[in-house]
Amino acid sequence: MHFLIRSVVALALLFAASSLENRSLAQAPNSRAAADTLNPIESLVSFATRHLHIPYRSGGSSKRGFDCSGFVRYCFNQWNIILPHSSAAQAEHGEAVELDDAKPGDLIFFKGNSTKSKRIGHVGIITEVAPGYVKFIHSAWKGGIRYDLLNAAYYSKRFVAVKRMIE
Repeated sequence: MHFLIRSVVALALLFAASSLENRSLAQAPNSRAAADTLNPIESLVSFATRHLHIPYRSGGSSKRGFDCSGFVRYCFNQWNIILPHSSAAQAEHGEAVELDDAKPGDLIFFKGNSTKSKRIGHVGIITEVAPGYVKFIHSAWKGGIRYDLLNAAYYSKRFVAVKRMIE
């Protein structure tokens, strides 16, 4: 009798496990299909967003911590776009774009700490654009990977250029 009960329980568990496995397999293509509908720019921005709150790390280029150019380089590398690990050197790549023509996925460059400097010292990836509104994701010394707005006083005073790496 115990053998019969154990057999029934074992069959029930196998059946339950099988139906759960089949359900997850049935759902997998749907989730992949949703990801496949993203264009390369949307995929890039989505990928960058998944790294929010990773800490800032000087010279960092991994999930343990990023500096600004290390983060941009890491993100673009996922699409086989190889960039140098320096915001000033990254600014020498891509196509210059007027701010009014900026799009998500474009790189946005800033002067470093001093507004009087002519040297590029910071970079981010534009995530949203609307008239008079540019939102970007970057690795900031305070806060790590986060969003900021170009119209914030700190960034608007330091804005230098926008470059497009992906058409």
